[in-house]
Amino acid sequence: MLPFETLEQAELELGRALSYWETLWFRYSARIPDSILYYHNIVFLLIVFTIAPLPLALLDPKKIKSLQKYKIQPKIETSKSEMMYCYKSVLFVFFAVVGPLQLTSYPLIKLVGIRTGLPLPSLWEIFAQLAVYFMVEDYGNYWIHRWLHCKWGYEKIHHIHHEFTAPTGFAAPYAHWSEVLVLGIPTFVGPAIAPGHMITFWLWVVLRQVEAIETHSGYDFPWTPTKLIPFYGGAEYHDYHHYVGGQSQSNFASVFTYCDYLYGTDKGYRYQKEHLLKARELNIVEADDFKKENSNGAVSNKFVKDR
Repeated sequence: MLPFETLEQAELELGRALSYWETLWFRYSARIPDSILYYHNIVFLLIVFTIAPLPLALLDPKKIKSLQKYKIQPKIETSKSEMMYCYKSVLFVFFAVVGPLQLTSYPLIKLVGIRTGLPLPSLWEIFAQLAVYFMVEDYGNYWIHRWLHCKWGYEKIHHIHHEFTAPTGFAAPYAHWSEVLVLGIPTFVGPAIAPGHMITFWLWVVLRQVEAIETHSGYDFPWTPTKLIPFYGGAEYHDYHHYVGGQSQSNFASVFTYCDYLYGTDKGYRYQKEHLLKARELNIVEADDFKKENSNGAVSNKFVKDR
């Protein structure tokens, strides 16, 4: 709740006219308690988790050939009933664990200094803080995820998340309730280190959820904007971790690749990529040789592709 009764009071306090976005923020938040503004995260998480995975979940790659080539594990299909089961399971954990945690954690948010007032942060400030949040969360998540792959952690907790060997967007938060709690800790560490505005915190929660859904989408699209981000893992990178399953000791990081590279836990993934690249190159050479050896040159593209 802002400590100003009118726009004029806010402008007098700031010593300048409010920007367009600050005026919108004033009109929306002036009479809303800070706790309610923080609880918006519950609604944002529910909306993003419900809507973001839907486009790929509703499409059938068998009927859309242009989509099939981007599916990372094309031989494995997730049925609509399995997706619905996954969605319902996540909703149960959301309302039983995540929601109550959000409701009770507001004093901690207030304690670390996340503010709701004016002025609004600059775009540069938002970008810098989000970068810190992603880096801190990624590092903490790496070590917790790695611990979850020890014998006890996997058998008791983490095996649930790996029920989907070919993940989908709905499977991003599909996990044991205790895993959801533990992996939520690094999410709050970044804002505690570099506290910012509530709007920045909203963006952080939404972007992190969208990133997790994209990483678990099961599709590797070449035009995805995240491919422009340095050291970003993406769907193909994390899909390998699910493909290997419980025995996986590779690709633990949630967002970036630097932790796996520094600590040597991406060797299996890099070996597989090199092996597949060599295999593709060999197939191309064999196809070219076959074309040359065919006297009438009537070899179809389909035949070469299927070969």
